[in-house]
Amino acid sequence: MTEITPAAIAAHAGFGVYVHWPFCAAKCPYCDFNSHVRHGGVDEGRFKVALLAELGHQAALQPKQPVRSIFFGGGTPSLMSAGLVGAMIDAIAGHWPLEPGVEITLEANPSSADAGRFAGYRAAGVNRVSLGVQALNDPDLKFLGRLHNVAEAKSALALARRHFERVSFDLIYARPKQTVSEWSVELNEAITYGPDHLSVYQLTIEDGTPFAALHRAGKLVTPAAEAADDLYAATQDICEAAGLPAYEVSNHARPGEEARHNLVYWRYGTYAGVGPGAHGRLIAGGRRLALSTERNPERWAAMVEANGHGLIERAPLALSQQADERLIMGLRLSEGLSRKAFAIATGFTLDEALLGELAAQTLIVMGEDRIAATGRGRMVLNRIVYELSNALKPAAQTAA
Repeated sequence: MTEITPAAIAAHAGFGVYVHWPFCAAKCPYCDFNSHVRHGGVDEGRFKVALLAELGHQAALQPKQPVRSIFFGGGTPSLMSAGLVGAMIDAIAGHWPLEPGVEITLEANPSSADAGRFAGYRAAGVNRVSLGVQALNDPDLKFLGRLHNVAEAKSALALARRHFERVSFDLIYARPKQTVSEWSVELNEAITYGPDHLSVYQLTIEDGTPFAALHRAGKLVTPAAEAADDLYAATQDICEAAGLPAYEVSNHARPGEEARHNLVYWRYGTYAGVGPGAHGRLIAGGRRLALSTERNPERWAAMVEANGHGLIERAPLALSQQADERLIMGLRLSEGLSRKAFAIATGFTLDEALLGELAAQTLIVMGEDRIAATGRGRMVLNRIVYELSNALKPAAQTAA
């Protein structure tokens, strides 16, 4: 952005569309996402009609916005037919103009990847795939509840490379008894498969999951905080050396291969979220809205059939709430935050004295305008955001 104005801030952040497919072949024991197993099968036709209807409802809230990215997430979107994926892409293009080179990503599991399906998605318009590899050894894949093995993961990566211009995959570290040396070998092997983009997440124990019950019973022990920090540090060093620097806390990419959809979130852009349990941030009537939909797939479909949408939340966000969200999102990025843009967009300024203290502790770096968390700061990011949020001051200028 050359001139920092509300319009320039919005244009820099962009607009995306998220489509949630909530169904999986099996539920992983660590997963707290809105995903569901339906052993009796899924009525795809019913969900197609509902997804298209909800898409139209949200398009009416924020029309004419150029779409920078489309993301099919889940659940397991690679269980969707190519016809449904294509119908959604066509409908999105019918509601909003697409930016040149629009990024269209579909998440896929290696267990559901096959040449015919990938070819169908590519023909439908998908140009980027994100594979849920998670580990490169069979015992840990079994522990994580994955339905694929290492050989299938490697095969899926090769297939993805043949069909899509851009390929990303996910890995999980801080698994029980995992050492830095073991993880380093595994991560270095993963990099040999030539990812443009790599998402590397620490295994966390989420309430309500089978892993949480095992953890409480003492039957699942994850690495202690210091060991997890060492694994995180090793991840940064290895990926940086391989030309995949971190552009966000858990995401690494070759220059120019950053996930545009995720950047819409972290730069605090706007996005429509359709499907069961989807979330959105749209600007309607001059106000920024927080939107979320019914999580249960069948209840969501029934709500859409009755009302044209499955929204259970449509709440305006106060500028103070937007300031908190911008802090949480923006400080995850290596590029950090523009202080001027933050003030213009939210009506609040960051406390300069506190910023100086955080910089003295080497938790943030400060440029003429931008602030960003250091590697050390990323390990205590929640603390940094909490302190900055509680020290916000009203600015002289505000924007919607």
